[in-house]
Amino acid sequence: MSVNRYKNNKPKFILENFFSGQISAWGLFEDPFGIIRKRFTCKITGKWDDKLKTLKIKEDFLYDDGVKENRNWELLKKSSNCYVGTTDNVIGEAVGYTAGNTFHWKYTFELKLFGNKTRVQFDDWMYLQDNNIIINKAKMKKFGFKLGTVILFYKKN
Repeated sequence: MSVNRYKNNKPKFILENFFSGQISAWGLFEDPFGIIRKRFTCKITGKWDDKLKTLKIKEDFLYDDGVKENRNWELLKKSSNCYVGTTDNVIGEAVGYTAGNTFHWKYTFELKLFGNKTRVQFDDWMYLQDNNIIINKAKMKKFGFKLGTVILFYKKN
């Protein structure tokens, strides 16, 4: 499915507008059988550099088992609706496009599963509900098989 399907939806999703400043997020990981395996919260700080066309996002996760994780994203705005992102666990680059109220990006991510590092593919969709809320659904696969779904809710502080 193409992100262009949502080109007429409002409000218009401009990543650098939403992700500049302080954001809180809540989420969960659901396995392929519909069982919730992890819940988490995330504090996010974003800063847009208009001169460099770069959005830096710092994420601080706290999982329900007490584990903490930090991630620093850097997104380069390549055109009015195309972004390329990097962070430590992304293999290569994450590439995404906006249309209307929607942002869709795909990337390969290295994460720890059962004590081993493994590469998985994310198909990640964000939907701007209003100027302060995003609903995010990301499907995670390996070798084409669904490993689970991450569901997140973002609220701009």
